[in-house]
Amino acid sequence: MFRYGKLIFLIAVAAVVAIFLYISNGLVRDLAAQERERMEIWADATKEIISVSSIDHDTAPSVDIDFLLRIIERNTTIPVLLTDDNGSIMQQRNFSDMPDALNPDNPLELSQANEVYLQKKLENLRQSPNVIDIEIAPGEALHLYYEDSTLLKRLNYFPYIQLLVMLAFIVVVYFAVLSSKKAEQNKVWVGLSKETAHQLGTPISSLMAWMELLPDYGVDSDTVAEMNKDVNRLSMIASRFSKIGSKPQMATDDLNNIVEGATGYMYTRISRRIRLSSSLADCALPVMACRPLLEWVLENLIKNAVDAMEADGSIAVSTGNGGLAAWIEVRDSGKGISRKNFKKVFSPGFTTKKRGWGLGLTLAKRIVEQYHQGRIYVKNSVPGQGTTFRIEIPLNRN
Repeated sequence: MFRYGKLIFLIAVAAVVAIFLYISNGLVRDLAAQERERMEIWADATKEIISVSSIDHDTAPSVDIDFLLRIIERNTTIPVLLTDDNGSIMQQRNFSDMPDALNPDNPLELSQANEVYLQKKLENLRQSPNVIDIEIAPGEALHLYYEDSTLLKRLNYFPYIQLLVMLAFIVVVYFAVLSSKKAEQNKVWVGLSKETAHQLGTPISSLMAWMELLPDYGVDSDTVAEMNKDVNRLSMIASRFSKIGSKPQMATDDLNNIVEGATGYMYTRISRRIRLSSSLADCALPVMACRPLLEWVLENLIKNAVDAMEADGSIAVSTGNGGLAAWIEVRDSGKGISRKNFKKVFSPGFTTKKRGWGLGLTLAKRIVEQYHQGRIYVKNSVPGQGTTFRIEIPLNRN
């Protein structure tokens, strides 16, 4: 359900972004069209002024020159260049970033630096659609080139700036919701673990009391010793569950000893048809660890490996030094895992067993990554041939 919720969320975000860009681009197009209309009016006014200056004023109709000049002067935002057919610049307006200041007495007089600057502008504008041809006589025309105004340029970038802000906000909201959901799941797991420990406490205490009476009933001492190990193990497991949610006590320990303890315990508690072997590194592997929790992780991996084998099989546990980290590998000859499930096996509720809650590997991942600052992952797996899990924990060089 959460997966579909994420998909719906992403689709909604994409729809909002698309609508936003469509509206913003529409505004940019409308403003660009308005600026072109203004430039066409500017071009018409320029044409009229040139026409009036070249005809006989006694016979020409009355023309309001002041009105035409006001049209020219009111353009204070759109940079324009007026050239003849030969490309000579006849007039320029609103280029505020020219190298040299204009002569206030004669604005048409340009310095060499300003002429070079305007020629470069002209070359760029010739590649754009922002040009209006003004026919002043048969076979003779002027050409009006104009740039987008500063407002239009800013409006072109504004949608993308807003889009980045919107996406940043959406990402923050998304991860806030994800974090909240994860925190809620953690509370459920912690509560479930503590309640499990509480429920196990009474029968474990009862079993301990019965263990003291077994020798009086003539039960073999070796059998009592083995049973006592299991009862103590149950007590330790209950203690582990009760401490979930609290920061465990970490201490420097040899990873080889931890692995040896876990495999030694499991060796007598799995089917004899399954061969459990260990291959430890020649040198010590000092790590900061909580021994009971790491032993539980290894026991869980070994039990999962046993469940993955229908009858005969083998489980090999090995350790080694990877430079900055020590590693443990648990390799089995079970039914294997498909590649698409390499990461899913650590998700809460994911299980291929007929019974089980699918929390074992999830808790193992949390113990290794959150408490021991390490990694646990499926190194490789082939369906029908087996699986290798790998745990990496930073070495403690102090």
